[in-house]
Amino acid sequence: MVSAIGSSMTYFALTLWMWQQTQSATAIALILVFYQLPQLAITLFSGMLIDRLPRKVLLWLSDAGAACCTLSVGILAGWQILQIWHIYLIAAIIGCFGNVQSLTYATLVPLIVPQQQHTRASSMGALVEHGAVILSPALAGVLYPLIGLLGITTIDMTTFAIAMLTLAIVKIPGTAQKTGESPPPPSKPTLWQQISHEVTFGFRYIAAHPNLLAMVVALSTFTFLHQIGEALYQPMILARTGGDTQTLGWVVAASGLGGVVGAIAFSLWGGFRRRPLGLLVGFIGTGLSKLLLGLGNVPSVWATARVGTSFHNPLIMSSYMAMWYDRVAPELQGRILAADYLVGTLVMLMANLVAGPLADQVFEPWMQHQTTVAISLWGRGPGSGMALLQVILALGILAVGAIGWGIYGRAVEPGDRDRQL
Repeated sequence: MVSAIGSSMTYFALTLWMWQQTQSATAIALILVFYQLPQLAITLFSGMLIDRLPRKVLLWLSDAGAACCTLSVGILAGWQILQIWHIYLIAAIIGCFGNVQSLTYATLVPLIVPQQQHTRASSMGALVEHGAVILSPALAGVLYPLIGLLGITTIDMTTFAIAMLTLAIVKIPGTAQKTGESPPPPSKPTLWQQISHEVTFGFRYIAAHPNLLAMVVALSTFTFLHQIGEALYQPMILARTGGDTQTLGWVVAASGLGGVVGAIAFSLWGGFRRRPLGLLVGFIGTGLSKLLLGLGNVPSVWATARVGTSFHNPLIMSSYMAMWYDRVAPELQGRILAADYLVGTLVMLMANLVAGPLADQVFEPWMQHQTTVAISLWGRGPGSGMALLQVILALGILAVGAIGWGIYGRAVEPGDRDRQL
């Protein structure tokens, strides 16, 4: 978490620097685009590496590569030769290292934590994301005017050192390689056939296991609806408050606080014994929170809704990851989780691409010319269309949870009966 706070401070400082240079929200958004796009190309190869190389080595290399990129930003800023294209190029390179790092960390839990603690450990991991959301903008906002981008990256390098020291101390067991899990490719395969066989292994494995495929479909549907709302909730609040950044900051901080509270709560509790119930309860809780967000029209209601949304995020992701850990052998998790990660990345990109046009070209204009009951709830002012869209997305998420509950809610996991006995 210390390292994530440092990295988030650097990203926040880069957004401030980019805004000072361009006054363009699109230019800032492109940082994330350049960060994510290379991951589409290397994710499956990352999974192959994770299943074949010592995971501590991969973590050392990915941390060191990201640290060098951060250092280069500081040096270029210190020499006052940093340009926008430098930021985009460095973001793409960091995205590659970050992809290897994230996937490798995801496969560590079953190696160092007992099976009954998988949900608890995954919930603790949510503290990284949500803790950084709370602390990093405030720290970077105060320090950036005083020490500049070079100073922020220096702090980030210190946090990298803490992460590397922790990695050196922690013992990470290796995985026992098993035969027969991955059917061999055709006899005397060409190099291309070998690569194709390995790259597609994760997809073929998921397709051959209906329970895993159902998990991926359920979370992908939820993620698509959820991410559209995530992309639009900040513009919605700004539009409905006349650009009040203080109100937005308060709501964003409340969102981070909800995630931290949820992560701590589910870490202490350990989650549902029947993992799918944790996933579905998280879906329904998130849907209800988004419904409140869309129906609300005052900051206190928005903040409460965002607390609820973030509170359920650790439950969803920890239950989801625990199901993967329970169903997939550690020596196969790199390639299989990489396939799932690639699907998730594509779904999020699609959601981000359609969110803006849905708001700007469909719902916002439509609400300005309506006399229906929707006007009595949201009015015709700016942001009303996005608020209506939040409600529609919330109903979609609730439908996903209800359908999943009907299919899986009453089912008993094979391992649960044995554990109960």
